[in-house]
Amino acid sequence: MRNRDLSFWLFLSPVLLGLGLVVIVPLIIGIYYSFTDWNGLNASQFLGFENYIRVFQDDSFRSALWFTIKFSVVTVILLNALGLGLAILVTRNIKSNNFLRTVFFMPNLIGGLILGFIWQFIFISVFDDIGKALGIEALSGWLSTTNTGFWGLVILTCWQMAGYIMIIYIAYLESIPHDLIEAAQIDGANSFQRFKNITFPLVAPAFTVSMFLTLSNSFKIYDQNLSLTNGGPFDSTQMVAMDIVKTAFTSNEMALGQAKAVVFFIIVALIAITQVYYNKKREVDM
Repeated sequence: MRNRDLSFWLFLSPVLLGLGLVVIVPLIIGIYYSFTDWNGLNASQFLGFENYIRVFQDDSFRSALWFTIKFSVVTVILLNALGLGLAILVTRNIKSNNFLRTVFFMPNLIGGLILGFIWQFIFISVFDDIGKALGIEALSGWLSTTNTGFWGLVILTCWQMAGYIMIIYIAYLESIPHDLIEAAQIDGANSFQRFKNITFPLVAPAFTVSMFLTLSNSFKIYDQNLSLTNGGPFDSTQMVAMDIVKTAFTSNEMALGQAKAVVFFIIVALIAITQVYYNKKREVDM
């Protein structure tokens, strides 16, 4: 850093300025407001840790946090499995691989609200008609229970993000030297052995990146949750982001909502940093 000249910092200054004004400064101000009685306009009294005590006493926040954790664990596993599977499929020597890449990636270009309404129609109307036609009662009344609402959110998220995660794995799969694969084939290694001993270790950095992205995205989901289930039934599918928004803007408890946001930020940051550290360590071991 000492060897950087003035031009380097001049080119970097707009990014640093934007980061400071959009992220760092609002974060610091938000943390301050979480210790006050802020109502969205002014803060007249410093309350200390009162808002944070209320956060951990709030049943809706604890329920939303537990639901979000379960959702994140399932989606991280499924998204990385689907992304890697799709990447392996479209990196084979087939004529339609470019077309398949486009098709798999396209759902990621659709906004979360629109996707939520599309899948809401599919789960409620299409599934119901199929269930009646085939006599499968389990397909009727989707999104009306906590369990089906949970899996509805999982399906929507996986359908939207699998193609994006696929692109990350493709970049690492295509960087694997073909000489290694050919040498393993000559030595008699089958497809599973080549994947386990060559492909998997060489795409380990992709797991670090993909798990970070899927983990952070799964925790922060709001628009899909809003348009698909709106937290129902009875807030049982409400995720943390929605609980924070409702606390701040529906209940008009801005300071409490800010305290929830700070707690949520710390939880997500700790989990993400731990995941990156553990995966980086595993990359070295591989």
